[in-house]
Amino acid sequence: YTCGNCRTHLTSHDDIISKSFHGRHGRAYLFDQCVNITTGPPEDRILITGLHSVCDIFCKRCETLVGWTYARAYEASQKYKEGKYIIEKMFLHLEESDYYDVDRPAGERGDRW
Repeated sequence: YTCGNCRTHLTSHDDIISKSFHGRHGRAYLFDQCVNITTGPPEDRILITGLHSVCDIFCKRCETLVGWTYARAYEASQKYKEGKYIIEKMFLHLEESDYYDVDRPAGERGDRW
């Protein structure tokens, strides 16, 4: 997956933990790892699943805000998110390549990618 704005590589299909998250602008994916980003300062935010300390993440190349990372989850049931990354779908581009045989994410229409 690349930045939807400048196509800089951000993460891999293999790093998807969940596709059932929501960001400020709609659907979002939870990833285990992310590269080529800069991280903003931590701040507490009340999200759908409760209070979390999060840091906004920006594409390192074009500085577009693409999502956030979980610095701390205050509820025990949410601890699995710590150190993980949320990237909003609208800021992602699925890089297509003949080298990699990766199907589009389940439930996604072909005309959306």
